[in-house]
Amino acid sequence: MGAQFDGFGTNFAVFSGVAERVELCLFDPDETRIDLHCGIGQIWHAYLPEVGPGMRYGFRVHGPWDLSRGLRCNPNKLLVDPYARAISEGLDWGPSLRGHKDDGSPSQDDSAQNTFRSVVVQPHFNWGNDRRLEIPWNETVIYEAHVKGLTMRHPDVPEDLRGTYAGIAHPATIVHLKQLGITALELLPIHAFVHDGFLLEQGLRNYWGYNSIGYFAPHPEYASTRSASGAVAEFKHMVRELHKAGIEVILDVVYNHTAEGNHVGPHLSMKGLDNEAYYRLVADNPTFYMDYTGTGNTLQMRNPHVLQLVMDSLRYWIEEMHVDGFRFDLASALARGLHEVDRLGAFFDLIQQDPVVSRVKLIAEPWDVGEGGYQVGNFPPLWSEWNGKYRDWIRDYWRGEPGSLPELGARLTGSSDLYQQGGRFPHASINFVTAHDGFTLLDLVSYNEKHNDANGEDNRDGESHNRSWNCGVEGPTTDPEIQALRSRQQRNFLATMFLSQGVPMLVGGDELGRTQQGNNNGYCQDNEVSWFDWAHADKELLAFTEKLSAFRRRHPVFKRRGWFQGRPIRPVKGREALPDISWFSAAGDEMTEDHWDSGETRSIQVFVNGNQINVPDDRGEIPHDDSFLLIFHAAPEDEKITLPELKWGKTWRRVFDTARGFAGDEIESFHTGSSLTVLGRSMWLLQRETR
Repeated sequence: MGAQFDGFGTNFAVFSGVAERVELCLFDPDETRIDLHCGIGQIWHAYLPEVGPGMRYGFRVHGPWDLSRGLRCNPNKLLVDPYARAISEGLDWGPSLRGHKDDGSPSQDDSAQNTFRSVVVQPHFNWGNDRRLEIPWNETVIYEAHVKGLTMRHPDVPEDLRGTYAGIAHPATIVHLKQLGITALELLPIHAFVHDGFLLEQGLRNYWGYNSIGYFAPHPEYASTRSASGAVAEFKHMVRELHKAGIEVILDVVYNHTAEGNHVGPHLSMKGLDNEAYYRLVADNPTFYMDYTGTGNTLQMRNPHVLQLVMDSLRYWIEEMHVDGFRFDLASALARGLHEVDRLGAFFDLIQQDPVVSRVKLIAEPWDVGEGGYQVGNFPPLWSEWNGKYRDWIRDYWRGEPGSLPELGARLTGSSDLYQQGGRFPHASINFVTAHDGFTLLDLVSYNEKHNDANGEDNRDGESHNRSWNCGVEGPTTDPEIQALRSRQQRNFLATMFLSQGVPMLVGGDELGRTQQGNNNGYCQDNEVSWFDWAHADKELLAFTEKLSAFRRRHPVFKRRGWFQGRPIRPVKGREALPDISWFSAAGDEMTEDHWDSGETRSIQVFVNGNQINVPDDRGEIPHDDSFLLIFHAAPEDEKITLPELKWGKTWRRVFDTARGFAGDEIESFHTGSSLTVLGRSMWLLQRETR
């Protein structure tokens, strides 16, 4: 499918089940039209000798027009190839992009001068010995970032490479990721996408890119050459350089809808090829589209050609572009049968049996905007999920919400209540406190209300409820006490996330103290609001995050493959066998049901037994003690915490507390039964010293 160059010529192939005639339009530079042949399976095709890389093309489809039946063939509209490996820039919003007039009759305006061109690409690239890294899930640390925002203001990246795939491949960017201990870079959408007309009219742009028009083409704006063909080679170069550094590439993909919008949206590609095959239409009124995504349309995942398109796209990015995994935007929409979300939908069955796609990292955003769309915990075993309950309850705990202690325990240990019964493991939980969609970490603790006025929607857009504690003052402040509280709260969130079972996802820029001035929906802010401000990075927060990530990497107890059992697993020579995890009150007593059920309890100690992970030597001794005590205290007042009795550990050494940071060369030890003064809203980590 698509345009395939074989070294001598190019084969063109496109699906349409309703077309009566399909024309291939070549632009070199004038338009030449060639009729395609309809072959088996309603695939329209032709092989053209001597047509090669760089040729720009599109399709015109002749066929029925009947809005009441969902039929929208209009040969006056030049259409993008759904399988195009490259798509040029050049969309010019105007009436010619509309498929029909106000009276419902087909538009006679030709769109060729106002729309995209598909481009034939050179498929060959020198990958060397590059291959997928296949880093185990429990070793994975994800960094969510935007291609442009990550490097657009980076002083050490050459100006002509900033905001591009080449900018990410630059050593300055890779060094930063390596120092953070990142093992996987998750990129916001890089499939070719459309900037909405209503945003352009306001001087804004679709910065995030959740508006795809091509599922095979890398977005050309992110190429330093600003060429469609150059974007393909530059993307491959970026992947190869990241792999050399031991960093995987995960793509945020948007297979639930396209940029063609609803019944009045533009005719750009699939809508004109075969509208009723590609899109979910309203059953009793096919003029209109089912919208489970809030964007105007939803792909018809029950159609075999649409399923083939998505699966071919996934395999292409794995096999030809060497990516290591995918994060599926609004993944519940992919599973929909009629109205209900079908956990065993055809799409997930195809993923399960596919020998290529089933072997990469698969992450679901487990919700959509339709009825019953919130599906956290309900995806099949191969999948990991953005754990929305983790985000919400960790925020609630650290703002001191009564009754959040049991939820802290569940989220800290991998959310077994969500994933264990389905035969899944802790890595099914992608743990995050912030994401691109919402407040940055600094803004989370600095603003109680959203400030989205620059988006041009009268501050109505974006999530309205912060679910965090803004340290008592809204917005920027020079008050040193408030600044200290905000820094502590940021460290609380980061430390909790990195020491929870599951996969931590750090949002790019949070480690730098990035702010969007309270804008929690920066989807249209392609400017300094969204770009990383490297010049004003919070160096202390960055150093803390780097140490935290390195600490997790060194200690297997915080990245277990399996679930805690809550019972002794293996006795250690000369010691009483202890459970792999135990819970204690602030007074040092083992937690009871009364402790857990007390809605006002906001302090807890958690013992994690690393000696259940380490292998004893020939004498039955543990080479080093990898057991820890985590102390969480979310109340605003300081608290006296008494360490547990002797059998849990005689001496404990402070690794860090979020009020002061890491201990460094400072040796600070505490004996069993000691009382520690834990400052309000802070967290301690103690390591048991080997006896």
